[in-house]
Amino acid sequence: MAEANVAQLTQGQNLGNRVAIVTGSSRGIGKAIAFHLASLGAKLVINYSSNSTQADDVVSQINSTSDSPRAIAVKANVSDPDQVKSLFEAAESAFQSPVNILVNCAGVLDGKYPSILNTTLEDFDRTFDVNVRGAFICCKEGANRIKRGGGGRIVCLSSSMAAALRPGFGAYASSKAAVEAMVKILAKELKGTGITANCVAPGPIATDMFYEGKTEEMINKAINECPHGRLGQPEDVVPVVGFLAGDASEWVNGQIIRVNGGYV
Repeated sequence: MAEANVAQLTQGQNLGNRVAIVTGSSRGIGKAIAFHLASLGAKLVINYSSNSTQADDVVSQINSTSDSPRAIAVKANVSDPDQVKSLFEAAESAFQSPVNILVNCAGVLDGKYPSILNTTLEDFDRTFDVNVRGAFICCKEGANRIKRGGGGRIVCLSSSMAAALRPGFGAYASSKAAVEAMVKILAKELKGTGITANCVAPGPIATDMFYEGKTEEMINKAINECPHGRLGQPEDVVPVVGFLAGDASEWVNGQIIRVNGGYV
């Protein structure tokens, strides 16, 4: 989907006080998504796993634009079902409303970029624990608790690496491919609920996670492989998520949207 078309679709879109949980939203792409959904009128739950200062800062910035609180921060490990349940309960309690939108953005990447042969079982398990188990638990809880009958949205962040299949990304790409398969099936299983489920799969985005462990050569390679000749920015991704979170996307369901500037 062309960037101009997405901008037209989201222009004037109003999420009208709908409640959105964005996991992993204290920094990076998740943070940018939270700000964008708030700008469209949503009430936000900023989920974080460790850094409360960053999460509180996001909440403060969102609430500074409104006379009444429109965002809260909730600590939760997405790979723990009890904590994810508490995450949804906190959202419902704070805003006296069922959750309308789940954006599952929490994720990890092994900054050592090992080959599959050299990937330790510990690092493999950590990748799948957050990226796959976390997405599964959040999607499961979301499917049970998101408001039904229209307007319910589940968006999982995947990665264009699931299609690019670059060496050094074996565990990461495999974890994101699992998420893509799960979301496609979930969309079918939610038949009759009015809830849609889709994936947004960014290419290289200039975030802390992207830069972790990369050499200048690796960064330049990613830039040179993009037809636009630059790294993506979180702001390149958020309009697509905003579109999928709103009413205009009702007929988009079970899809993987690669937002990568032509990288793959």
